[in-house]
Amino acid sequence: MTLRCLVIDDEPFALELMSDNISRVPFLQLVGAHTDPFAAMSLLDGGQIDLLFLDIQMPTLTGIQFLRTLAQPPMVILTTAYEQYALEGFDLNVVDYLLKPIPFERFLRGVNKARELHRLKAPPDQAPDPLPIPSESTFIVVFSEYSQIRIAFEHILYVEALKDYVKVFVEGRQRPILTRQNLKQFESRLPIHQFCRVHRSYIVALDKVSSFQKSRVMVGGKSIPVSERFAGVFNERYVPR
Repeated sequence: MTLRCLVIDDEPFALELMSDNISRVPFLQLVGAHTDPFAAMSLLDGGQIDLLFLDIQMPTLTGIQFLRTLAQPPMVILTTAYEQYALEGFDLNVVDYLLKPIPFERFLRGVNKARELHRLKAPPDQAPDPLPIPSESTFIVVFSEYSQIRIAFEHILYVEALKDYVKVFVEGRQRPILTRQNLKQFESRLPIHQFCRVHRSYIVALDKVSSFQKSRVMVGGKSIPVSERFAGVFNERYVPR
């Protein structure tokens, strides 16, 4: 039994994080992710959504106001950075209320609750699926140029900071993928055994490092600096091929 999911949040980075969490759970399927609630109306009106992740603070219409406009809403999990909205949300019979930043363990508890409710509503002759255990994700989901892009960890060469953005350099692509988030945020979403911060502006894929000399590494034909601050950790984790 798969739950078809829709995410509505006016913050692109929050959309990325939630989409990433959804991708890690086998019984969840991401159908759409929107910063504008009205852009998602066709999915909701068509009954194509089982579970809606809805942010409360949005500029045009709050999530709670939007929820009240839906004639037949799906199961809803509210997300917000402000705890005071919880009581009002539960008055609307939502499944759960997730306080940002959302730990994955807390997210998993919420979606398991939604799955159990969905199972209870299923026809009695429909056998329930066993609850699968989420496996470690092999990719990251980012938003770039108004599109949702899935990037396999194994294809990332290195990541470069660019003010409030990062550029992700990927094997087989001539141009890097530009997405709005800082390097620290992006680093927190990468597997620690595959990637290492080597500079305030760079993260490298450890298995893509072709050479290391003094204070520089070579990755994908580019020479990248290794600062003193990060050199110790890199030396411990880098194994020459």
